[in-house]
Amino acid sequence: MHFQRIFSLCALFFLLVAARAGAAENIQLTASSAILIEASTGRVIYEKAADVPRFPASTTKMMTCLLALEEGDLSSIVTVSRTAAETEDTEIGAGDRFVLAELVAEMMLRSDNGASVAIAEDLAGSSAGFAAHMNEKAKALGAKDTHFVNPNGLPNPAHISTAHDIARIAAYGMKNPKFRSFVGAKEREITWVTPERKRVLMANTNRLLNTYEGATGIKTGYTNAAGGCLAASARRDGVELIAVVLGAADENARFTEAAKLLDMGFRRVKAAPAYTKINLMKKVWVKGGKEGRLAVYPAEELRLPLVDGETEESYRLTYELPRVIHAGVKEGERIGYLVVHHDGKELARIPMLAEKSDGRGLSLAGLWAYVIGLFA
Repeated sequence: MHFQRIFSLCALFFLLVAARAGAAENIQLTASSAILIEASTGRVIYEKAADVPRFPASTTKMMTCLLALEEGDLSSIVTVSRTAAETEDTEIGAGDRFVLAELVAEMMLRSDNGASVAIAEDLAGSSAGFAAHMNEKAKALGAKDTHFVNPNGLPNPAHISTAHDIARIAAYGMKNPKFRSFVGAKEREITWVTPERKRVLMANTNRLLNTYEGATGIKTGYTNAAGGCLAASARRDGVELIAVVLGAADENARFTEAAKLLDMGFRRVKAAPAYTKINLMKKVWVKGGKEGRLAVYPAEELRLPLVDGETEESYRLTYELPRVIHAGVKEGERIGYLVVHHDGKELARIPMLAEKSDGRGLSLAGLWAYVIGLFA
């Protein structure tokens, strides 16, 4: 009798877990494509036609923002060209001058199309030249089904992406604190250099920042061709999720459907206790180094997402590190990767960085590294 009761309770538990997972699969969306991922690992929690090419509309501007942060000088002055000023849906004029950071904010909060063209021209000379940089970066991030032809997402038959690729780009962006500051701002006063003293308070087009508990970003998009598009992120109880919807029925549906995905995700996903950088530290030998041994740390802490009651045993952590490296390493230099596996598949790669610089010099450990290197 006691055994039957235990069996019944176990059966009920698994039925509840299956029901919860099944409910997630049956979520009703008007969006043509959608995906929900855990932000730090990119693990997919839910997807609907997530790898089908679609028009991404202004979610494109995430990539423009990233390249401005990585390739531009945010303190530099940008002069708006006539081409940028004549772009559809813009509030900037020919000859206007901005600090680049203000122009990026205008693009990301208001979703100003002309601002994105001005940024592209400043960084690469033209929108077409900039698009080549965008595509190179997309490929590097694993966004293999993405092809950009402009910096803003205005309709073009060749300008396509997928919900999964947009989520990949968003997840990468959210690892950059400056990107977070732009996409997470509810409003910002945009300041012009010329005309002097011109200031306009811009509200973020992402209304979830004001209405959804824990919202952290990211970017809206809408054209008649693309429908309602949104990459939305939120954090609760140590879990950050990113939802992407492309081709939602209208501008309102993109918000309600992204919120619906996030709600479902927070019901299903919990965070395992964090692995700190110290927990994940490794050491490598340094041939000819002053110290001969160098600590390397992951670029970020790791919190594994546990879905539908699973345990950390679902994951496997491995390291791709050389046993011996040459002296001359700089602090923060990437030495290798921490690789996260789930269900036998690679899920994420976290760069392993040098704790400090290790210049050339004489040390017993450095000499021993030569010997180890012979057999590595």
